[in-house]
Amino acid sequence: MKIINPIIDPKINLTPKKSFFSNSFCNIKSILPVEENENPVEFTIEKARSAHTFWIKQICEVTLSSAKERGTGISGRSPELLETKMKKGEAIIAFASDGRWAGFSFISAWENGSYVSNSGLIVAPEFRHTGLAKRIKEKIFELSREMYPNARIFSLTSGRAVMKMNHELGFEPVTFSDLTSDEMFWESCKTCVNCPILMIKERKNCLCTAMLYEPK
Repeated sequence: MKIINPIIDPKINLTPKKSFFSNSFCNIKSILPVEENENPVEFTIEKARSAHTFWIKQICEVTLSSAKERGTGISGRSPELLETKMKKGEAIIAFASDGRWAGFSFISAWENGSYVSNSGLIVAPEFRHTGLAKRIKEKIFELSREMYPNARIFSLTSGRAVMKMNHELGFEPVTFSDLTSDEMFWESCKTCVNCPILMIKERKNCLCTAMLYEPK
């Protein structure tokens, strides 16, 4: 069968708008295909709460295994931290229509809310390559803007896909000196496999790319 390559008009702007905001984080549903020729899966994406602490063990295990598989830096988070985030409503969690946990992310405020980090984005292996990560990224960004409307929001990542998501939301690459100076934030980097590089560089840069959203 002959394959015809489509021609894209260079004048057409395919870049999505930087951000969007919704009025509710509860029961946000999206239908996404798991794989070609398979039935689509419906996801529910919502603000995490106390009832979701049941899933913490699985979230931690998948985060750790993902770091090992990728061989890149992912900071570990304690179950106690994730429990606190869920109970305070500072996290987003996703489920498939059959009740399986599908994804997670959380926020943290630094320097009295002057900065907010978007962290811990993870998707269960069976639901990767569905677009779910982008949906969670959008919702955790919205939650950050809702809870801390005047904060500078930042993300540290070594993943190209996450960099692209951040850019579409209005984040720009910055130097590490543009991020929070709060020592507690940098303490969390000690669980990352790349921490020795960060320390040798005197915390000026690492393998991760720093990206920052400036509120308008």
